Order: sequence, then C-alpha cells, then structure tokens
Amino acid sequence: MVTKKVLVCEDEDAIRDFVIINLQRAGYEVTGVGCGEDALAEFEKGCFSVVILDIMMPGISGLDACREIRAKDNKIGIIMLTAKSQETDKVEGLTSGADDYITKPFSPSELVARVDAVYRRISSYEQSGNSKILTAGPFALDTQSRSVKKNGADIELTQIEYGLLEYFIQNAGIALDRNTILRKVWHDEFFSDDKIVDVNVRRLRMKIEDDPSSPAFIQTVWGYGYKWTL
Repeated sequence: MVTKKVLVCEDEDAIRDFVIINLQRAGYEVTGVGCGEDALAEFEKGCFSVVILDIMMPGISGLDACREIRAKDNKIGIIMLTAKSQETDKVEGLTSGADDYITKPFSPSELVARVDAVYRRISSYEQSGNSKILTAGPFALDTQSRSVKKNGADIELTQIEYGLLEYFIQNAGIALDRNTILRKVWHDEFFSDDKIVDVNVRRLRMKIEDDPSSPAFIQTVWGYGYKWTL
C-alpha cells in the first residue's frame, strides 16, 4: 500500500532536521535516523513509500543500505543524498538501485519536488487500471502488476527499470534521445542530468540481455540515446 511515509537517514543532525521539517510541511509523515543500521531496522518495521539515504555514513553506508533495501523491495522509491565531490558515488548509488540523488546543498523546493516526483510515480503504479499483457518477442509485461517474464521466467525489475522497458517496447524501432526518456519515464517534473538514463539502461541490460556487453534488444544510438530492436 502506498503511504505518504518517508524514511530519512542522515548522520548530520542539521541536515536531517532540515529534511524532516520541510517534508513534514509538504504533508509527509517522516521518520528520521542517523545511521544505516537504524535505517534498515526502521525499514523492516514501517511501510515507507520513499527512503532518503546519505551516501557517506559511519557503519553501514547509504550505498550498502540502498542495496539491502532494494533487494527486499523493488517498488519503494530510494533517493541518495550526495556531496558535489561524490560523482563516482552518485553513479554507484544509481547502480545499487537508487531512483534519484540530491546534491548538497539543496533548497527546500528541490527536496520536496524530487520526493513528490518519486512518490507520484509509486502512487500511479499502484493505481494503474485493468491488467493488460504487453508482448515483445520473449518478453511479456503485465501492465497492472508491472511484472515481467522472459520466456516464461520472472525477471525482477525496479519500477524505473520496468518503466524503461515498457517505454522502449512501446516505441520499438524509434531512436529515443536521453532527455525524452527522462521526461517520459521519470516524468516532466524530474530534473536531473541524463547520466541517470545511462546507468538505468545498463542495469536493465544486465537483467534482460543474454549478453549485456553485446545487447540484442536495447541498442545504443551513439551521441543521441537508445533504440529497442527485436
């Protein structure tokens, strides 16, 4: 069930309080913790729609917490908090299953907009209409449960990965530029650089391609974006 509950894990008290206060003002129910161990414990106890994790924390890092949470829940929204100098960690966070990242320092409006965007995606997934099966070669997508089978075997995808796959199949044979993919899969309110598309395509290829290094389905259109071929 989708709830307006957000879990915030940030070891700096001032930043954690800033996030909590502004999300509460925006109508979210927020639980704040200061370490990865507590974040995992709260995740097990609560029914959260969005988790916000600082990448750099003592003990269990935000990256490790992200991997563990994503392994247990492929629908929950995960946002990483990063510093400007943590470019490699941003990519690693996305590779680990995060949906987005926010670079410190950030404004209340950016924080709320990004959380709202993730929350709306999750809500729209659960409120989708009657089931329809979308097929393409060995793939069968159930548009209500947002589940995927390849040759009859289940493939576990995050909601972003599912959205990418569905969008590619619906636009088979069309070269799609990265900015268009961002708008359609992450929705218009998403404002991030397009590396998030490349990282999620890489993750999706690892799950659906027989040989991700030589993809048969998701082709790169160099200098532009991607194209689904079958």
